[in-house]
Amino acid sequence: MYYTIDSRKGIVKTSDGKEICVGEKEQVKEKETGVEIWVPAHTISVNSGVECTYDLSRGESPMITLRPIATKATIAEIMWIYQKESNDLVEFDELLGRNTWDIDHKIHNWWNDWALRDKDGNYILNEKGHPIIGSCYGETVRKHNLLKEQVIDAIKKNMDGRRNITSLWQEDDFKEPHGLKPCAFLTIWNVRHEWDGKDYLDMTMVQRSSDFATAGCINQVQYVVLQKMVARELELEPGTFTWKPINVQLYDRHIDQAIEMLNREPVNCKADIELNPDIENFYDFTPDDIKITDYPKELIKKKNPQLKFELGI
Repeated sequence: MYYTIDSRKGIVKTSDGKEICVGEKEQVKEKETGVEIWVPAHTISVNSGVECTYDLSRGESPMITLRPIATKATIAEIMWIYQKESNDLVEFDELLGRNTWDIDHKIHNWWNDWALRDKDGNYILNEKGHPIIGSCYGETVRKHNLLKEQVIDAIKKNMDGRRNITSLWQEDDFKEPHGLKPCAFLTIWNVRHEWDGKDYLDMTMVQRSSDFATAGCINQVQYVVLQKMVARELELEPGTFTWKPINVQLYDRHIDQAIEMLNREPVNCKADIELNPDIENFYDFTPDDIKITDYPKELIKKKNPQLKFELGI
């Protein structure tokens, strides 16, 4: 036992004798190794006017160098959602090469905080005996056949269609147990016929909420990877990627890190996202088939070391 909780007095006592007072608006969350005290995550927000567009055909990308980006986990997550169409946390760990579930029953990705649990704090398991995040994200993609039917197959049937849309925001799904409502939730896909004789696949991603300092770059990179994989399947050139966040927030607990990033100098490079040229089928790609080129991660780590961002909801 790492702690005891005195609910009447609002005090958590740790194993080393320390006492932590818990305020009325704070929550005690029990973890495998102890407890976390969750406090309100106040924000500074921008609610309109933010939009970024990248021309992928010219090698533009949203990669940043003000801190290192965990590119493998970033790519694995978007594959877990849209390619594997999964809500299974062990399957995400498998994509990362970190699966130890059969040995120690531990999950090694950040989605562990959103795993479904029973009233005693134990994982709710699927038919494979694995923890899940419930009816959201990959489960929504699978349940509604969002990407294959509404984008890939639809464009193959009618390249000039204007109804190629995926929406992770499905109210009926939210009536079922789920871990986290989607932030980057909407994609709109269009084919553009250019004067150079090539056909380009353009995509816009709408994001209802962006924890910008933590994941603004990551979410954009993920959807660029998704766009390039779909373009390869459709035998189209990757075109423009547009990111439209509706609410961009900076949590008060991230202000010092944001100031630190603003004071840093970027590393000179031309980071780009390249796919294995031998893979044509969207569902055949693995994380190892996606490369971030001209991204000197070791130099970035040395010049602009990683920053710690506490989770804010």
